Amino acid sequence: MIGRRTLAPLLLAAGAARAQVPPWPSRTLRMVIPWPPGQATDIIGRIIAQHLSARLGQTVVPENRPGAGGMIGTDAVAKAAPDGYTLLSASIGPITFGPLVQRTPYDVARDLAPVCSFGIAPYMLLVKPDFPAADARAFVALLKRNPGKYTFASSGIGGAQHLLTALFNARAGVDALHVPFQGSGPAMAAFLGGSVDYAIETPAAAGALVRQGSLRPLGISTARPSPLLPGLEPLASAADLPGYDIGGWNGLMTTAGTPAPIIDRLLAEVTDGLATPELRERFAALGMEVGVLGPEAFRTMLRAQWELFGGLIRQLGIRAE
Repeated sequence: MIGRRTLAPLLLAAGAARAQVPPWPSRTLRMVIPWPPGQATDIIGRIIAQHLSARLGQTVVPENRPGAGGMIGTDAVAKAAPDGYTLLSASIGPITFGPLVQRTPYDVARDLAPVCSFGIAPYMLLVKPDFPAADARAFVALLKRNPGKYTFASSGIGGAQHLLTALFNARAGVDALHVPFQGSGPAMAAFLGGSVDYAIETPAAAGALVRQGSLRPLGISTARPSPLLPGLEPLASAADLPGYDIGGWNGLMTTAGTPAPIIDRLLAEVTDGLATPELRERFAALGMEVGVLGPEAFRTMLRAQWELFGGLIRQLGIRAE
């Protein structure tokens, strides 16, 4: 039996130990961005880092760790200490698609903890202004009559543009030739130069080209119209493709094992920030509709995307180079 004289020092020691644990955050955090500067995920990561710096009282330093289709930076967060000081500017490529098309050094479900996704960015089906199809239905009909004749661009094998277009082609029953490029910039340049016939791309990458009349949109990839792209009909209805409903996403993740109170604090601060007109407008300028999903809803979305695209990737035999 522990007596009062023994118990008192133990209680004092326990209280001192608790007092020595610094409150979070007590030092600088880093926001790992697994892409080069200027890319949409980089811009979004920097916006969130700036907001969190103001709200947490500690600087959140953006750190670009590009390479291997986003895998290098993502792996750095997966292998970091689970203390809430290393954050990931996450996106659909290295989280949803990367593990499906190649062996990754991290396991998303095991090694990373979702904090929240910020919203959805609809993609646009694009052609040149003189393409011989007036709308999405005519586009599908033309490609069906000419299997193997038309080509589509993407930013690389196994990337978001490639897989969203592959899903569209499969649902529409069209046969077209994939022409991959090293990024959206070279893909759009080749598209404008007439090297390919169509592409499915984000407003962030192609919005200016649409506004200046260099490209013509035939519809969007989400199942409901987007207030960011007024007048554009969802391809689910415009091209008679029920169930075609997919968009790009960006979000915040951290290392698995990070204490729940830290994740809850990050979620609360990001949610509050994205409720402000200032941040909503900045995200809209990047082509993203804000709609925060917390950790569980984020996980559910990821599982649904893995299931949807896993079957397609196996069916088509898509593997990253």
